[in-house]
Amino acid sequence: MSELVTGDAVVLGLRPAKLPSRALAVTIDLAVVGAAFVLVSIGLAVATATLDDAALAAVSVASFLLVLVGGPIAVETLSHGRSLGKLACGLRVVRDDGGPIRFRHALVRGAVGVVEILLTLGVVACVASLVSARGRRLGDVFAGTLVVRERVPASRAAAVPPPPPWLVGRFAGLDLSGVPDSLWLAVRQYLTRMHQLDAQVGGAMAERLAGELAGRTGVPAPEGVPAGAYLAAVVNERQARDARRMFVAAQESARESGALESRESAVRPGGSGEPAGVAPGWAPVVSGPVAEGFGAGAPGRSADVEGPGRDAGAVDDRTSPPAATGFAPPA
Repeated sequence: MSELVTGDAVVLGLRPAKLPSRALAVTIDLAVVGAAFVLVSIGLAVATATLDDAALAAVSVASFLLVLVGGPIAVETLSHGRSLGKLACGLRVVRDDGGPIRFRHALVRGAVGVVEILLTLGVVACVASLVSARGRRLGDVFAGTLVVRERVPASRAAAVPPPPPWLVGRFAGLDLSGVPDSLWLAVRQYLTRMHQLDAQVGGAMAERLAGELAGRTGVPAPEGVPAGAYLAAVVNERQARDARRMFVAAQESARESGALESRESAVRPGGSGEPAGVAPGWAPVVSGPVAEGFGAGAPGRSADVEGPGRDAGAVDDRTSPPAATGFAPPA
């Protein structure tokens, strides 16, 4: 893969398109544009049958420029570098810095493409693409653009090799809060590719990463433990802590959801807030000696409350003696 570097020294992971995929995309675009040009030419021939030869020539040139040149330019500008053929082949035109193209880029590409694609039947474009290291034709060179692949095969993430069994759990008390994510990423990349590195280069890299990791944790690597095994054991300890943390969070979430469901099941479905199985308007009945302190009447009646629904001619229950209950207080 040819690496693209921006002006800010940022490496872009873009894969330049090769000649076969670009040729297929151009063939699809030319087929679509050619069919549109034929339809437009037939329509103009019928509409301009009464014009003279000079007018017919002018109309033919205008239709050629509008359809075969202006059409691809407009499509690439509006779709930000994705024509129909490039969309079918998973390609896209971008600037050299990886950004989307604009009208001026599409205009230069289309103008130069008339010469290197239409007039020379694509011979100049093929030669330029083969000579260029990134498969650029002359239109891309003058416009400062590049055709890249958008659909790339997804690579499987390599698993970190497990540490030796005698090191598992040995770093359970290690403080890993001061280790930055960039160092974890560097250690993981080393562990997944250490078998592809030269022995001397891999050993020096492992020693450097182990020293940085020990400096962040404040605990030096155990004496006699290889640097690669030390890195694998520390990474395994971090993964184990993350797994335990996720398990505890899942248990707490399940416990909270179960408590919420139990509270909801204890409330009436109507949302009145009353216990299930109790009719609305329920009030406890107070009777006996306790009811006398609250101005209650006979057993089975609730406490008397004055309100608009009370009969004005009724006798106040509080002035009448309480009903007999058969209870005699002790002497």
